[in-house]
Amino acid sequence: MALKIRLQKKGARNAPLYTVVVAESASRRDGRFVEIVGNYNPRARGKDVEYKLNLERIDYWRSVGAKPSETVNTLIKKAQKTVAK
Repeated sequence: MALKIRLQKKGARNAPLYTVVVAESASRRDGRFVEIVGNYNPRARGKDVEYKLNLERIDYWRSVGAKPSETVNTLIKKAQKTVAK
């Protein structure tokens, strides 16, 4: 059972919203998942939050062997920088 931390698409065609999930690598993009670990809004404006990640759970899943996708890895690095400040 290979696990991945990846984005699951929500929202409309021109207003995408994504949920960061832990899922088996064989499952579909919007299919079954094990746990929701965050949200990502690429079109955030004003007071909207661009991303919200549960870094404790992500660290746990990484320690168990889950591998993040490239985009999620970038989001994790950004979130860790903001927490470090």
